[in-house]
Amino acid sequence: MAHNSTSPASHVELPETSSRCVTESRTHNLEVAGYSLDGMGVGKYIRSSRFSVGGYDWCIRFYPDGERETVNVAGNASCFLFCVSQKEVRVMFTLNMLEKHGAVQVTNHRALEHTICPPHYNYGLPYFVEKSRLKSSALANNGYVTIRCALTVIKEPPAEPECEENRVVVPPQELPGDLGRALKDGNGLDVVIDVGGRLFGAHKFMLAARSPVFKAQLFGPMMKKDTRRIKVVGMEPAIFGMLREFIYTDLLPTWEGEDRYGLNRLKLMCEEKLCESIDVETVTTTLALAEQHNCEVLKKACLKFMSSQRVMDAVGKTDGFKHLMASCPLLNLKKNLGDKTGVTKKSR
Repeated sequence: MAHNSTSPASHVELPETSSRCVTESRTHNLEVAGYSLDGMGVGKYIRSSRFSVGGYDWCIRFYPDGERETVNVAGNASCFLFCVSQKEVRVMFTLNMLEKHGAVQVTNHRALEHTICPPHYNYGLPYFVEKSRLKSSALANNGYVTIRCALTVIKEPPAEPECEENRVVVPPQELPGDLGRALKDGNGLDVVIDVGGRLFGAHKFMLAARSPVFKAQLFGPMMKKDTRRIKVVGMEPAIFGMLREFIYTDLLPTWEGEDRYGLNRLKLMCEEKLCESIDVETVTTTLALAEQHNCEVLKKACLKFMSSQRVMDAVGKTDGFKHLMASCPLLNLKKNLGDKTGVTKKSR
């Protein structure tokens, strides 16, 4: 008796899984109005306001005189995307310069795809636009320059697929953002800090929790009778404003502030940034700074940079070398560099 044969595979129901890649896109314009764009100096930048895409905070950093002084980028302005949230995230973005009303695109850079991750939270174009072209465009538009960032944040699926009904999505950490908003909203401020005549509001508990010096001033042996107002001397108001921002958000400010208030993490973050920017022109002053503030990692990085005779010969011709000789013990320097300084002790 004949029987119909059927492939067993036709009756097998295979389990089905799925994954989802989510993207979020937004465009942000940095408008520079009435600015000559000359003389800021290498490494100095103009920063856009913060904008949020994909659950992360971002800003544009525009360097009119270039991000750093190297042969490859000399004569060019630089532009970078910076992740203010300082998290690892995959992005695709473009950075281009437009004329005043955005009708004409001055540059035509291709899209960049990159995974932002520590220790570098920025990525972009060291040679964004030639300074001569930048200047002519600004003059033709009454000093207006617009930089447009079109950003897409790519949220990839987890490494292993999960059942959709059991998937729990944990939002990004909100505490630094919440504390920053509490400062901005001004709710519950209970102390005023006078810095050079400029007044800053803050919360006592926040200052005390983040800085041992403020804790002593507000609740400890340095406490005065009236703690509703304290005074900070020897610091510029702008620097204190950025120091206060770091206290509330734990994010590195635009410029490095002082570590006199016991914020050791801020000091280490600044030290890391300085290690990344060592070159022939800056290594001597950076080494003197490392000696002054006991920054051992930064000091070792400077000495390693100067370890070759070729580099040391170039460093010896810079103006900062004399300052280094005056700031650092000569015998220790010669010992660390293997006597590559070319400087000898004068005979008595």
